[in-house]
Amino acid sequence: MAAADELAFHEFEEATNLLAETPYVATTSISDQLTPKGHVAVAVGSGGSYGADDEVEESDKTALLQEEKQQPGFWTFSYYQSFFDVDTLQVLDRIKGSLLPRPGHSFVRHHLRNRPDLYGPFWICATLAFVLAITGNLTIVLAQRRDPSIHYGPQFHKVTVAGITIYCYAWLVPLALWAFLQWRKGVRERMGPYTFLETVCVYGYSLFIFIPTVVLWLIPVPWLQWLFGALALALSTASLVFTLWPIVREDTRLVASVLLSAVILLHALLAMGCKFYFFQPLSPEHAAPPPQVTSLPPTIFFTPTPPKAMAT
Repeated sequence: MAAADELAFHEFEEATNLLAETPYVATTSISDQLTPKGHVAVAVGSGGSYGADDEVEESDKTALLQEEKQQPGFWTFSYYQSFFDVDTLQVLDRIKGSLLPRPGHSFVRHHLRNRPDLYGPFWICATLAFVLAITGNLTIVLAQRRDPSIHYGPQFHKVTVAGITIYCYAWLVPLALWAFLQWRKGVRERMGPYTFLETVCVYGYSLFIFIPTVVLWLIPVPWLQWLFGALALALSTASLVFTLWPIVREDTRLVASVLLSAVILLHALLAMGCKFYFFQPLSPEHAAPPPQVTSLPPTIFFTPTPPKAMAT
């Protein structure tokens, strides 16, 4: 019986008195010390506080969704920042799509996927402008090495001409095309034209093929230059036609033919204009003038006259 009395629970008067004096002091029981560290004790409160937390969480989610739906104005920098938010794989995929056009394969539907960007078109136009200006100067340098009579002077104005030409074409022509399709949309209700940025994106990526073509134009073989130019023009124009055809085929046959012919003609004028201006045959002003031989006047020999005799 003595052993049983020792195992019975006893109240400690000192602990009871201490708890009565300080009721808000946290206490630790032996069971808490024996709880494994990997387990977490969760205290469940009343049902009212739990519902209030749910309402606060739902209101926070609603506020976040409203902030995400608010689009910045077009006059802000944040509005245009979204059009440069692309990675390298997306840009490479869109370049590949412009280089390998296929019938029935729309560039907008299969590569842009309602996410047009301005990063690729901007740098493609900038690269094409600088490559045109540099190769145009290198053409004269190489011609001078073959013919020393040719005089070379740096032509920095070609950078300005190339930049203005390429950027105006990549923006003004898509603007005119988009405006025309918007007008035809009111006439033919079934037509659903692309957005302006999608049209700019299509034109910008279609110009990529001309960058390696311009470099190949440094080969001083005229028929080979025209062959490379015709191949690049065919691929670039096919990319535009295959992309625009699902839109213009809803219109009348006459309008569709005239529109596609205008697109092809403007693209051909751009390629031929760059070929004739930046890789034109050297004008006479670049040729060094032939050395002029100055002839000396004939030597005039004077015969000395005998002195006259002095009178005496």
